[in-house]
Amino acid sequence: MTQQDLANAPPTTSPQRVPLRIDVLTTFPELFGETPGCFLASSIPARARRAGIVEYHATDIRSFATGKHQKTDDRPFGGGPGMVMLCQPLWDAVQAVEAADPRPVTRIVLTPQGVPLTQPLVEELSTKPRLLMIAGHYEGIDERVIERLAPMEISVGDYVLSGGELGALVLIDAIVRLLPGSLGHEDSASEDSFSKSGPAGQRLLDCPHYTKPREWEGMSVPEVLFSGDHGAVDQWRHDQRVARTRARRPDLLTAKDESSLQKHRGTEECKGA
Repeated sequence: MTQQDLANAPPTTSPQRVPLRIDVLTTFPELFGETPGCFLASSIPARARRAGIVEYHATDIRSFATGKHQKTDDRPFGGGPGMVMLCQPLWDAVQAVEAADPRPVTRIVLTPQGVPLTQPLVEELSTKPRLLMIAGHYEGIDERVIERLAPMEISVGDYVLSGGELGALVLIDAIVRLLPGSLGHEDSASEDSFSKSGPAGQRLLDCPHYTKPREWEGMSVPEVLFSGDHGAVDQWRHDQRVARTRARRPDLLTAKDESSLQKHRGTEECKGA
């Protein structure tokens, strides 16, 4: 989307449901396109867009740069490698994009210096009416415009990418699948890893899943899944979630969580006695 497109864009309106609007500011808007092969044109993100649950708008920061070459970055003061994104083009792009829709907007910068992306944070962001994601590139963004914009700074992991575009796509996918109507089954998101699947709201890893055939390469599906006893199946899945979390991500469970899980297990055993 260019500066002219923003000026001509109609306001977002829907008599039934106002979709979540997600804007991305980037120097690589083609990564967020809706043509076949683009991530947002496939699977759940595309289904949610077609259903009117979400809107995606990618804006090229270069369209707000001045000069013959439309530069959006320059070398860092003090020397060193890489290029730093200029203040003014980004500032102007933010002002133009935010003026295109009157709803309150949550500004986000994808950066390895940000707070870690977690499921609780994704859940919080999924309740917002508008999200504006800023994807820097190479060495980063001039700190002065970051201070002026005061965005939420989010990291998708303790590693470094060439830019914030992949982080923005990760965040978009995590958010969109939580929006009502985006998944094929309403319980799909609530039973995922890191969702509140413990008896006291603990965030556990998911349990193992199986499908046909019943036996493969000498390996069988657990018999409890064919028992027809929904209570036994639910208990098996819960036990598997707890066991996996303890083995793989013990940091997710506090001493209080462990106490609650033990109490819940004892209660379930009494019910079955």
